[in-house]
Amino acid sequence: MKYAFLLAAVLAAGPVFADDQLKLNQIQVIGSHNSYHAGLPAGIVKLLSSTDPDSLDGLDYSHAPLDVQLSRGIRQLELDIYADSRGGRYAAPLGPRWVAEAGLPADPSPYDTGVMAAPGFKVLHMQDVDYVSTCQPFRFCLKQIREWSDSHPGHVPLFLLIETKQSETVGRWEMTASEKFTTATLDALDGEIRSVFSEDRLITPDKIRGRYDTLEQAVLAGHWPTLAEARGKVVFLLDQKNVSALYLAGHPALRGRVLFTNADPGTPDAAFVERNEGGAAEIADLVRRGYLVRTRTDWDTKQARLGDTARRDEAMAGGAQMLSTDYPAGEPARWTGYQVVFPDGAPARCNPVLTVPPCRITGP
Repeated sequence: MKYAFLLAAVLAAGPVFADDQLKLNQIQVIGSHNSYHAGLPAGIVKLLSSTDPDSLDGLDYSHAPLDVQLSRGIRQLELDIYADSRGGRYAAPLGPRWVAEAGLPADPSPYDTGVMAAPGFKVLHMQDVDYVSTCQPFRFCLKQIREWSDSHPGHVPLFLLIETKQSETVGRWEMTASEKFTTATLDALDGEIRSVFSEDRLITPDKIRGRYDTLEQAVLAGHWPTLAEARGKVVFLLDQKNVSALYLAGHPALRGRVLFTNADPGTPDAAFVERNEGGAAEIADLVRRGYLVRTRTDWDTKQARLGDTARRDEAMAGGAQMLSTDYPAGEPARWTGYQVVFPDGAPARCNPVLTVPPCRITGP
């Protein structure tokens, strides 16, 4: 990308504050994986410890409330949502019944029953088993984020990854049947987001596409806003490819949509791509071409238990704009102290692939 080389030359001449020179895709932020995850209920922990210890190990993490994470410098959040258009589908999880059948002490309900009985998207990792969230329902989570944003004007843009969940089984357990996502469900998702975030607070595919025929053409041409233009705003990203076709139906190249799809390079909607376990070279190539990339620095508590920082360091060096971890600032792994933070503790830094020192991002 030509503008990247120009920016590198400009920054090499000495500027430190880069808001007007950096584009949105030329920064790097740290995000939390399953940001809402409050941890497993004690009864479920005991049940899994005897029936499925491997799954238990992978679920053994938890996060602070969303606003606390944001105040600690997290700038990418992930919310898993289940459709619940009639309400009540997930109001009585099966996990407590399984705990009782195993003769284990009962877990208290984490929610007021009215919250789960009302229609609307619910924020859960796995219905019936891993069902406790720090915020509920989805609309409340969004409001919590918006209120934090309102109280921190000019913050580095937030990236909100939305995963549409439609899981059916975990191990040997049959789960509560999830509601399938349809075009109507996805229209409702856009509507719910727009009911919380006004248009001037959103960075949408239409705004990036501009005069170009496709979103990818705009992205490859570097048509991202500057950091100065993006501050205080939110970018919504659709995690799951299994609903992309539905989300694109009637909206070619994401016209009129809120979220950016997790797309394949070479397609009209390609602006954001996930390479969760991708190598540094592959990710750096995508970043240089202009795409937003999300990758993971750790998974299933494996790196954290060993204190293994190789994947973390590779992900950082590859230039993925979003580095997702179970162990962000303020939440080190209890086994080893493993954590993912930038050296200076800032909420964002200049992208190591697209910029050269001196370059520093300041502000909230």
